Amino acid sequence: MSDSTVSLPRVYRRTALVRATWASHVAALAALGFAPERWPWILGALAANHLTIGITGLIPTSRLLGPNLTRLPASAGAVALTFDDGPDPEVTPKILDLLEERGARASFFVIGKRVEAHPDLAAEIVRRGHAVENHTYRHRHDFSLRGPRALDREVTAAQEAIAAATGSYPTWFRAPAGLRGVFLESVLARHGLSLAAWTRRAYDTVVRDPEKIAANLGRGLAAGDVLLLHDGSAARTVAGRPALLDALPRLLDRIAERGLLALPLPRRAPEESA
Repeated sequence: MSDSTVSLPRVYRRTALVRATWASHVAALAALGFAPERWPWILGALAANHLTIGITGLIPTSRLLGPNLTRLPASAGAVALTFDDGPDPEVTPKILDLLEERGARASFFVIGKRVEAHPDLAAEIVRRGHAVENHTYRHRHDFSLRGPRALDREVTAAQEAIAAATGSYPTWFRAPAGLRGVFLESVLARHGLSLAAWTRRAYDTVVRDPEKIAANLGRGLAAGDVLLLHDGSAARTVAGRPALLDALPRLLDRIAERGLLALPLPRRAPEESA
């Protein structure tokens, strides 16, 4: 494979919070050996640490557990369009047509099992000039609670499914609902993946009004924003049509009105780009 198709590991660096977590556990074991009578205080300190980690993992834009892209450089004069939970054989092809009509490009964070079910559609996303990225293999709701081996299986299976369909390994990863735990960053680094969150989300899996979806993303829109939509799990209008299909043209109009481009995420995280 060429360099563009190979997923190369990157350096894993523990954040201050992660280093403090490991240090606190080592200190707790030592303290139990020297002063076992203080176990309530020791367990309380560990519980406080676990609570901090848990709350941090519930914040999709947090960087306390590792690097996390939420914005593009404003100097790019662009916003990043990202779509999650596909590919969907009904919705995704129509999104591709809408994007092509407007000269817009996007990143599609896909679920590995859906790629295996629709490999030609994943390949078509790439053929149309968009990026296909990793959104786990099964999109488990308990993903953030899994241990490192389970996380690695989810990430690896999705990487392989996407590479088989498109000929290229993803370089970006988005966790289900943006939720993650302390082990994820080391797994992503091993696969050459970088975490991507967002600045604005459409809530288009529950909002059924296309105008509200467009307004959620378009209000205060500025260069550098990363926009989250869903081609999979799209909410339906009262008429049964995926609301996103009517919201997207309105959003693209608002992007153009502000003189911005609609682009996918860069191939590599900014700090890793040449």
